[in-house]
Amino acid sequence: MFCSQCGSRIDDNARFCPQCGAVTGKGEMGAGALPSSEPVQPVPSALIQGQRVTENIYLCQDGYYRWVYEFSLMKNPTIMITLAKVLGLSVGLVYLFVLLLAVFEGNFESIGGMTLGFLIGLLGFLALGFISYVIYAGMNGWKYCVMFEMNETGVTHKQMETAVKKSELLQDIGILAGLLTGNMTVTGAALMIRTSMSTDFDKVKNIKARRGRHTIYVNEMLCKNQVYAASEDFDFVLNFINARIPAAAARK
Repeated sequence: MFCSQCGSRIDDNARFCPQCGAVTGKGEMGAGALPSSEPVQPVPSALIQGQRVTENIYLCQDGYYRWVYEFSLMKNPTIMITLAKVLGLSVGLVYLFVLLLAVFEGNFESIGGMTLGFLIGLLGFLALGFISYVIYAGMNGWKYCVMFEMNETGVTHKQMETAVKKSELLQDIGILAGLLTGNMTVTGAALMIRTSMSTDFDKVKNIKARRGRHTIYVNEMLCKNQVYAASEDFDFVLNFINARIPAAAARK
């Protein structure tokens, strides 16, 4: 048969289109509104009422696909890599500003020493970031738990309520530490900690799939979202997003 959404040829028994992720009406998925007799499928750590689409993803009555994903903060380095990028960006922006100021003033002899100082500072911030990451991971039981909501227009990444409170506490500590030490880089990095992030599919500039880390990076111009999906759900999520972002968006 052919997919009614994108026209791709698909297996007659397929529950969703492997190209665009559209519901086919086969198997457990259904083709239209959810019947009232459909049992609620329990999902650990979340109250999601809907019809199972894949192993862990549910189509809810409001048209959103929802799923919960949890992973070990010490085995999956995705969050740690993101933190390192945030700290590196914060230090890099400050360095660029100071460098341009030195060039504008013609103070070229100070550039070498200033660069060395910033490199040492960057290493210090990365070490501090790693320590903070370990503390944060310990506060969350060494796990990161997040719920995703996805429909035809976009996807939202939400930390679970308990994790939100701990992230806000970590942010407050970072801001206070930055203010007390007079270090605006630390304050800026703390302000960049986010507990929720939404992406509009029509604004996506590029998408990168990293199956080994169960992560799909969905990036707008200034907003970079991370969508997590288990191996058994990964193709559905990736195909669904790929079919709805602009054709000009880079895919890696």
